[in-house]
Amino acid sequence: MTMVPVSSSNLGAVGYDAASQILRVAFITTGLYEYSGVPASMHAGLMSASSHGSDFDAHIKNGPYPCRKIEIGRA
Repeated sequence: MTMVPVSSSNLGAVGYDAASQILRVAFITTGLYEYSGVPASMHAGLMSASSHGSDFDAHIKNGPYPCRKIEIGRA
């Protein structure tokens, strides 16, 4: 999944896979998280928002999307 850098004080980059409806968010301070069941329209709204962090907080963070922290590069 390609991660796209975003201009935000909280979010560093966002990735999305439409086929699986998986949204990945790299937070600047807390790491990489994966949200499942996120519709493509929600991802599009996040990426076109004037404030990525505010849009994420309002529509995804407390939404119905199961979340898990991803540990990359750990054996």
